[in-house]
Amino acid sequence: MEPVIVWYLRMSVIYFMAGVMTGVGMLLWPGVSGYYVPVHVHLNLLGFMSMMIYGVGYHILPKFSGRLIYSPVIMKIQFWLANAGLAGMAVSWPFAGRGEYPLSETVLLVSSLLTLISVVLFAFNMLKTVKSV
Repeated sequence: MEPVIVWYLRMSVIYFMAGVMTGVGMLLWPGVSGYYVPVHVHLNLLGFMSMMIYGVGYHILPKFSGRLIYSPVIMKIQFWLANAGLAGMAVSWPFAGRGEYPLSETVLLVSSLLTLISVVLFAFNMLKTVKSV
C-alpha cells in the first residue's frame, strides 16, 4: 500500500478519536457545547468518514478497474488540502460568528474552500482512474 494511502487511513482514525473526544467534551460542558457541534460533526464526517473513503478508494478502485491511479501527485496534494481544510475548520468554527474574532470567519471560509478543492480533486482523480477505455 502506498504511504499516502496509509496516511489517509491513519488520519481517519485520528479524526475519529478527536470527534469522539469532542462529543464527550460536549456532554461534560453542555454550556459551551453549541459552539462545538459543527466541529464534532466535521471531525466525524469529513475527518473519519471521508478520510477513510479517500484511503480505501485510492487503494481499491484502481485495482477494481485494472488501472493505475490517474495521478499520484493529485492524491498527495488532495491529502494535504483535505487535512488543512478540516484542521482550519475545526479550529475556527467555535469562534466564527461570535463577532469577537473576525479572523476566524476568514479562516473558516478559506478552510472550507480548501476542503471543497480537495473533494473536487478526489472526484476528478477517481473518475479519471476508473473511466471506461
